[in-house]
Formats: sequence, C-alpha cells, structure tokens
Amino acid sequence: MADFSSYVVPAVMLCIVLFGFLRSVPVFDTFLTGAREGLESSVSILPTLVGLVMAVTMLNASGALDLLSSFFAPAAHLLGLPHQVIPLALIKPVSGSGSTAVLTQIYKNCGPDSFAGRVASVMAGSTETTFYAVAVYYGSVGIKKTRHTIPSAVAGDLTACIFSALTVHLFFGD
Repeated sequence: MADFSSYVVPAVMLCIVLFGFLRSVPVFDTFLTGAREGLESSVSILPTLVGLVMAVTMLNASGALDLLSSFFAPAAHLLGLPHQVIPLALIKPVSGSGSTAVLTQIYKNCGPDSFAGRVASVMAGSTETTFYAVAVYYGSVGIKKTRHTIPSAVAGDLTACIFSALTVHLFFGD
C-alpha cells in the first residue's frame, strides 16, 4: 500500500486546479502564460550562466584555483581554517556544482569526520552561491547595477567561512 506522502503532490495540484476553477480563472491559459514567461526568463539568463560555468571550468583546469589557494593559505591558517577547505571557500560563491565537486574531493581525501571535512560541511551549508544567485535573479528582471549586493553577500560568505572553523572547534573540539 502506498504511503500518504506519495499523494501529497497530486493532492496539492488538484487543490490548485479546483481553486482556479472556483475563482473562474482560465487555469490552462494561465499555466501556459506562466510557462512562457519562465522559458523567456531562462533564455534571457542563459548567456550569464554559460559565462559563469565557463569561468569556473577555466579557473579549475588552468590551475589558478590551486594558485589562489596557496596564496590565501597563510591567512586561512591565521583564521583557523584548514588549507583543504580554501578551494571550497573560493569556488562556492561562483558555482554550486563546482563546490559540490570540491566538497566531495575533501571528503575523499580527508574523510567526512576529519576537521577539514567537518569545516567543509559547515561551510558548504552556510555559504551561498553569491555570483550565481545575483546573475540569475538580477538577470531575470534586468537589473544591471548590483550596488551593495555583491560586497554584502561576499562579506556574509567570508563571515560564514571564518565561523565554520570556529563552530567545528566549539562543537567537536577538533
């Protein structure tokens, strides 16, 4: 017998359609309009997304990520961050999938229960794909000037990186 949870999504969809019919909303036409607008938004932000993916791939393949990691290693050491998480801190604001690959590599090399693995886990969960989010959300509505968004978001990511090591120290004593 099927679990109750397998009926939740169809029940919600049915409720939405019934609500629309009760309100005399042309449900199918409204759905098509929304789908068309979603597709137009996707097409409009596609060049930005391709640029971000290409930049991350080039950064990683060229060895620049390793070079940047070694450059920031002394500062990370002063902040209590293990050197293994520096690539994650650098790639996370740009690419979610790239940061997942780096996180997986940290788990593979250090182990998920190591200090570096725990710091990487906290960091991955508490930082944002800042540049990706700004590109997608601002690009979809045509905003060109981000003003204080990027500096504020990067400051938040930096704070999360620093506090990820502190949090692991406090909770696990590593």
